[in-house]
Amino acid sequence: QLVDEWAVNEAVDFAPAFELEGDLPEVKLFGKWNLQEVNVADISLVDYITVKEKYAKYLPHSAGRYQVGKDINIYVPICITTPCRCSSTPLSCRSREDSTLIGRAGTVRRQSVYVAPFRRVNQAMWLLGTGAHEAAFRNIKTIAECLADELINAAKESPNNYAIKKKDEPERVAQFNV
Repeated sequence: QLVDEWAVNEAVDFAPAFELEGDLPEVKLFGKWNLQEVNVADISLVDYITVKEKYAKYLPHSAGRYQVGKDINIYVPICITTPCRCSSTPLSCRSREDSTLIGRAGTVRRQSVYVAPFRRVNQAMWLLGTGAHEAAFRNIKTIAECLADELINAAKESPNNYAIKKKDEPERVAQFNV
């Protein structure tokens, strides 16, 4: 029993001291951007764009773990930054309104509906990726250059952006079906 106490005391003496929370290095996004500086202007998207300290990572990636359950990919770290050429982010490429078919007794009509915030974020990501893929197809530019152009054009709300063009279509249809 004395040997056990001696081993415990010896282990405590040689154990490294834990660093205080203030001594830990600050987690920056890609080693460059502070997470406190990132602001989400749209209140409905705050829960779905995870840039909080709770989800802080040095290099954000999913490694495929968010494909397991329904809506678990809400907590995927989203970071779209194009600070070298523009200061805003391309979250303007998601539609706020859409239309759905409502039928009763054989008659079908369209009704305009608001799009859920989680769907808006997913739709914006999908449209940006699809636009970059189509721009890079049979083109000398690489997919990375095309994706950067798509992000910059979406941030500027340029009408020649694929995501902005596709965003306007359902909103136009929804306006006529009020």
